[in-house]
Amino acid sequence: MARPCGGDVVAGPARYASTIVTHALAEERSLALHRAIVEKARLEPALIDRARARVESWGERGEAHPYYVEAWVAVLSKPIDDILDFLVDPGEHACALRQVTPFAGALTARERWRILAGVRKAS
Repeated sequence: MARPCGGDVVAGPARYASTIVTHALAEERSLALHRAIVEKARLEPALIDRARARVESWGERGEAHPYYVEAWVAVLSKPIDDILDFLVDPGEHACALRQVTPFAGALTARERWRILAGVRKAS
């Protein structure tokens, strides 16, 4: 079974199988949500500015670990096309950063439900 972020799932004891599947599903959902954010940000570039402001706030208030703040500052300082490419990068670094995303709230509840329902049907 291929995982969206980090290679193939290695078969192991049955007690770990549900954890692996659950984690893979969470990664799929996160990637699907960020694909939608990319589409929306192409139409609404202000989403990038809001993400930058959120990361700045995290740093000022200590609301996120400095690793994530620094990593997101580096990503969000790039040209918009590079930022959007990163948001859907299947690599481990992008996958890890999506777990602490400054794009929370970029999608409406209806958009999120539609996407999550699609991921459920596909899995």
